[in-house]
Amino acid sequence: MADDVLQETASALKGDWDLQLPETLSEEAILKLLADRIVTVLERGPETFFQLMYRLDISEKKLNAILQDDDVAAKIARLVYDRQLQKIQSRRVNKVKKESDDEELRW
Repeated sequence: MADDVLQETASALKGDWDLQLPETLSEEAILKLLADRIVTVLERGPETFFQLMYRLDISEKKLNAILQDDDVAAKIARLVYDRQLQKIQSRRVNKVKKESDDEELRW
């Protein structure tokens, strides 16, 4: 994965989940921190957790399937990470040119 995509994903997750990220980023480190944070959020109550899942557009079907498995926090962390990555990649693919970048609109 490109460093800029990793950095952007980490930054988005940091804001949504209030993560304290290390200086040297890796997917594994981010997933571990995210899993720990998910455990904390779940311990506080399911309302906040499900609000976060809804806001991130995590499929309820996938989430319910994972809640029945072992190592729930790590699997949810993977779901959240992958969804955030998907959103970033989608934004990059569908990026609209600014009006000023369109030569036909220049004076």
